[in-house]
Amino acid sequence: MTQTETTTVRLKVSPEVARVVTSGAPRDAQLAAARGALPLSGKDLLTVLFFFCRSSDAELKKIAVHTLRHLPGSTLAPVLRDSTLHQQLLDLLVRVRIADAELMGSVVTHPSIASKTLRYLANKAGQDVLERLAGNQNLLRDHPGIIEAMIANPNADRRLKVRLGWHEPEPAPDAATEENQAEADDADDVNEDEAGRSQQELEALMAEADEDGLSKYQISLGLKVAEKIKMGLTGDKEWRALMIKQSNKLIQAAVLKNPRITDGEVLTIANNKSSSEDLIRMILLNKDWMKNYEVKKALIIHPKTPAPKAMRLVSMLTLKDIKTLAKSRQVSTLVSTAARKELELRIKKTGG
Repeated sequence: MTQTETTTVRLKVSPEVARVVTSGAPRDAQLAAARGALPLSGKDLLTVLFFFCRSSDAELKKIAVHTLRHLPGSTLAPVLRDSTLHQQLLDLLVRVRIADAELMGSVVTHPSIASKTLRYLANKAGQDVLERLAGNQNLLRDHPGIIEAMIANPNADRRLKVRLGWHEPEPAPDAATEENQAEADDADDVNEDEAGRSQQELEALMAEADEDGLSKYQISLGLKVAEKIKMGLTGDKEWRALMIKQSNKLIQAAVLKNPRITDGEVLTIANNKSSSEDLIRMILLNKDWMKNYEVKKALIIHPKTPAPKAMRLVSMLTLKDIKTLAKSRQVSTLVSTAARKELELRIKKTGG
């Protein structure tokens, strides 16, 4: 085995390969092999190039990389039909030939490919290769990490990312119009000049309104944004129910930060298909709420839940709910496919 720059990899090689890559092999034979000039099978040639690409011998490495980069697809295609091909050879092909969409199409379906190789490919490949990855439901189901890698890939177009469960972030406000927008945008309505009444003043207002027979809804109509946020943070269940319906995201978020909010209220928010992406994200990040089975189930089918997170939650469902989810048309194909995969695994474990 040649000395390499990185971690040692042990491969079972043929006698033809061993004669070339061992440290005592003739120099002329090694150089010829690196150029692809020796009569080797496709698999043996790829194995030799793998060793030389990892070699500390700069000349051999440079020649081997050049040879691998220009090997015709007709030479590599039969090699990829070998199901016993080592995952490190596949990883090398991905890193050197990532621009070859046709070749990558064969690589990604190989049974030996490692998850880390798929993630690298998903994060670096061009649009053509990403389309092939996104169209392979089995691959997305078995390796959910590649979805996030594809979404993060700068080569992925918007259509593909949306298909994978990505939501376009709201654009940042234009610095030139930020001051004017502060008066129109709900999020900018909360400032020092309009901080609203203090908590004591609000309590006095509530008491007075109660004596006048005004409902909390009627009172809310006269509150400023900052005051509504205070009511979301400190109000009782009725106030929380009113404030969560506000269009202002800061007011909605305040409700979820209210220490008195119950799991039942959180479940109602999770079940509401119109709940914003921000609210869903806040629920997903709360460990206590995520212990609630019904909340998890609601988030799996919620359209604003990122597909990778929904897919991870599928394994936490009961067999009955997984069966329902596998047939559901209310969720993305990625989630229903993940449910079918989980169902298959459960059936295998129980033997029926």
